[in-house]
Order: sequence, then structure tokens, then C-alpha cells
Amino acid sequence: MGTTRKPAPARSTPSVVPMISYEDGVAALAWLHKAFGFVETARLTTPEGRLSHGEMKAGDGLIMLASPTPEYRGPKRHRDVCEQARKWSAVPWIIDGVLVFVDDLDRHFKRAKAAGAMILSEIEEDPPGRRYRAEDLEGHRWFFFEKDHE
Repeated sequence: MGTTRKPAPARSTPSVVPMISYEDGVAALAWLHKAFGFVETARLTTPEGRLSHGEMKAGDGLIMLASPTPEYRGPKRHRDVCEQARKWSAVPWIIDGVLVFVDDLDRHFKRAKAAGAMILSEIEEDPPGRRYRAEDLEGHRWFFFEKDHE
């Protein structure tokens, strides 16, 4: 089993950690770094190369991901065979997604768009703050807000 892991000290471990499944977790690690700037901190793979556990830092937050089984289908492929999922996804809202605060929303938006993220909403400026929504390579939804530096 391939292993790269540095245990996080208890004092720096977030209280809530999203755990997201990907059909191709190894590809997701690379894509999430390229598109959203997340930093890989752990990677455990099976002898076949499947991601059994991965971790990425997003600012001071943590995201865990894995490829649970060969039969798993991400949201994008699930929509291909499920009419109800297509209906849920017809709106640009975050359905089972992750909210991430970033320092420079404009730079982050440009990076995500250049990497091929599906932009669900352009940058919005009204209350509750500057934000945009995007889907990743497998259709998981992300909500990015600019940090309030006041």
C-alpha cells in the first residue's frame, strides 16, 4: 500500500472534516490542487493504485477523499442515469457540497475556471458576501466565499 502521511497534531485538527468520495481519487487530488489550490497532505493507495484515503488542506481546513469501490459513481455520472438527480442539479445551488473561505476570490475564481471547473454562478457581490459556486471534475459542488478581512 502506498503511504504518505504526516499525522496532524490534535490542536490543529478541524472539528468538522468533509469526507468526499471520488471515482478516481488520485486524479481528484491533482485536479483539486490545480483548480482550487488545495494542498495534498496524505495519500494512501491500494496495490492497484486506487485511493483508499487522501487528505488535502484548504486554508486552515481539511478535506478527506477516497475511491470507495469500483462501482461508485460521482454526482456527474449519477445524473446520467438518474432523472431525479438531473432535476436536483438543474439549479446552481449547492446540494451536498462544501463551503470554503478564500483570501482572494477573484484570483481563485480565475484559477478554477482556467482548470475547467464548471462555474455554476459568476461572482456575486450582494449579502451575505462575495462568493461563487462551482462543480469539480466529478460533479461535487463547492461554494467559495471571500474572507472578510475587516
